[in-house]
Amino acid sequence: MKAIFVQLQCAPGKTYEVADEIYRKEIVSEMYSTSGDYDLLLKIYIEEGQDIGKFINDNIATVAGISRSLTTLTFNAF
Repeated sequence: MKAIFVQLQCAPGKTYEVADEIYRKEIVSEMYSTSGDYDLLLKIYIEEGQDIGKFINDNIATVAGISRSLTTLTFNAF
C-alpha cells in the first residue's frame, strides 16, 4: 500500500459524509472556503502500482456531496 493525498471541495455539512464513502483514508484537514464550500484533504491508501487517476475516477469522483470538480492534488506521501 502507498499513501496519496487528495483534496476535495465538499458542500457545507457534507465533509464527513463524503469521507465516510471513501475507504482506507485518514482526514488530514478540513478548511472552510470563502465560496461556502469546505475543502477536505484526505490521505488515502492505494495498492502499489494502482493507477491514481483510475482510482480517483472509480472510487471518489462519483461520491455524493462533492460540490466541485475534484482538485487533482495527488502525490506520493513521504
